[in-house]
Amino acid sequence: MPFLSRPFCEFYYETHGSGPALVFAHGLGGSHLSWWQQIPHFRERYTCVIFAHRGFGPSREAPGGPGPPAFVEDLAALIDHLGFADVRLVAQSMGGWTCLGYALRAPARVRALVMACTTGSLSAPETDAIFAARAGARPEADLAARGIHPACGERLAREQPALHVLYRGLDTLSFDLDKPALRRQLVALRTTPRAAVAALETPVLCITGEEDVVMPPAAVAALAGILPRARLSRVAAAGHSVYWERPATFNRLVEDFLAAVEPPPA
Repeated sequence: MPFLSRPFCEFYYETHGSGPALVFAHGLGGSHLSWWQQIPHFRERYTCVIFAHRGFGPSREAPGGPGPPAFVEDLAALIDHLGFADVRLVAQSMGGWTCLGYALRAPARVRALVMACTTGSLSAPETDAIFAARAGARPEADLAARGIHPACGERLAREQPALHVLYRGLDTLSFDLDKPALRRQLVALRTTPRAAVAALETPVLCITGEEDVVMPPAAVAALAGILPRARLSRVAAAGHSVYWERPATFNRLVEDFLAAVEPPPA
């Protein structure tokens, strides 16, 4: 099993396929296994890289480790370790902190960025107002009380119950993580100023599920409005995990975006 040694951490990753580097960063409820519906689709044309953030099994973080503040450095170390001159990044939810941070740190090495159901570490008046307006609302808690994982949503639980059970099982694999505390850390890390994001010239695809109760679709739209080279795709009948719930749609959106910003050689 391939691990990269990092401070306080043994960092797990896998590579699949061949071609330009396409790196996937999972969300809070997932791990490297989240991308089982994407890897078979993309590995014929790309070197697909999946990893587990520190603390998410099988990656390990020792007591006293930094947690999310080290996510960007971990990704940078992995890209260097694998010897990639440039990468394409696909971020889901929590992975947006990792990938947006790396794109801002090394913009010349990021050919394209997908921000799915996330605003990452952005702090801007537009998004801050949206998050403040929903303070006190409890749609996630209401779903959880009914046995529905908020990252799946009511529709997926009803229409694709096997996928809902699988997602819940995947979430439990990181049983030793205090995920509410980690979520608070991520919120506290929303410190990237609007101006920095507005100056990012990397092509970005922002994806939102129209029924997302975790990340307001309006916030993802606001992020797309700030980024100078962004396009926004709204996916109907989907919640917070478009890649999981509507994989064919997600894969097509990502594939078309990559082809548009980086056409294959003639």
